[in-house]
Amino acid sequence: MSSSFKKLAIAGALALAGLLGTARAAEQPPIKVGILHSLSGTMAISETSLRDILLFTIDEINAKGGVMGRKLEPVVVDGASNWDLFAEKAKQLLEQDKVAVVFGCWTSVSRKSVLPVFENDNGLLFYAVQYEGEEESQNVAYTAEAVNQQATPAVDYLLDQGFKKFYLLGSDYVYPQTTNLVLLEYLQSKGVPLANIGGGFRRDGDGKIISAGKYTPFGWTDYQQIVAEIKQFSAGGNTAVISTLNGDTNVPFFKEYAASGLTADKVPVMSFSIAEDEFRGLPAKQLVGQLGSWTYFQSIDSPANKTFLANFQTWLAKTTVPGIVKQGRVVDSPMVLSYDGVYLWKAAVEKAGSLDVDKVRAAWKSGISFAGPGGMVKTQPNMHLTKNVYIGETKADGQFKILKSFMNVYGEPHLKGTYMMKK
Repeated sequence: MSSSFKKLAIAGALALAGLLGTARAAEQPPIKVGILHSLSGTMAISETSLRDILLFTIDEINAKGGVMGRKLEPVVVDGASNWDLFAEKAKQLLEQDKVAVVFGCWTSVSRKSVLPVFENDNGLLFYAVQYEGEEESQNVAYTAEAVNQQATPAVDYLLDQGFKKFYLLGSDYVYPQTTNLVLLEYLQSKGVPLANIGGGFRRDGDGKIISAGKYTPFGWTDYQQIVAEIKQFSAGGNTAVISTLNGDTNVPFFKEYAASGLTADKVPVMSFSIAEDEFRGLPAKQLVGQLGSWTYFQSIDSPANKTFLANFQTWLAKTTVPGIVKQGRVVDSPMVLSYDGVYLWKAAVEKAGSLDVDKVRAAWKSGISFAGPGGMVKTQPNMHLTKNVYIGETKADGQFKILKSFMNVYGEPHLKGTYMMKK
């Protein structure tokens, strides 16, 4: 046999082996991943976009070869802004659909509703929306902002700007209530007296404050009295509103705020639950100068962010998924933390060499980094993330001008009671 024939035979054998390997990879079943968000009801204004970004991320990963050579198959279910239904849907995803992981929930009440399901079934939930802390489940990967990655840096910024009075306003559920109790302690530790903290207090029988701030139900529309109270409280100046209003109730609040004559230069609102995506439904031109605190703004000027934004817009133009709005789309922090979460899960799975939740969790705790659109993020042993924090000011186009950055902030979930001890 001539040497040239031998070389040809070897090349043919290698090519055949490659084709067989590709065929075997193609024959592997896809990895099912769950997407659990409200696609209807009061929270759909925020959560539908998380569904969209997750589908984009899955398609992007599949185009690069998937996870461990297997394609991802999304299983999308609607929590419908119904917290009990969230638990039912989580059970369906884990026990019937047999998904390897779930990306979902916006409100803390929905997360707490599904938590027993994930802990009982040893499932893994990736949670991407800012929350109150005081939780460290081994079955949740918290890519979300903890209080010290959003709320306390925001207060630090306001104090540095000379604000002395703070009105606490939020939706009536666990995230705003717990966050405001932490902020109450934090403000007092910074020398702010109770008289300069508005919204009201509720005390127990021993006189201890157990609730701080004014709260409205989901979907609340009548803010006339509350805005009048804010105007009265802000007399004398140097006042800011700290808002944890969630969902579409922000629309009537800001409309009443604007109609009352309040403006950002007089009484700015620092919002923790609305960002670029929600501003699409708000009178953005009337809200120039309002403030936000997040770990991502679309206006971040970096190559990674520019590539991410361009790829998302390309995907929007090409996708055939029913119901996805293609025009006027923007990106915000919960969307990016959802995007980061899928890539961090992929990295953890590949580091573990397994879809087994215990092995994936161990890989997460070992420390995994990902260069995302908002900067480098790194997993922590407490199931949270180290990430950058940005304070931004709203512009007329609904985007944010970045005013201040806090780099590489370690996520601390357990803050309640700590600031008063430091006083």
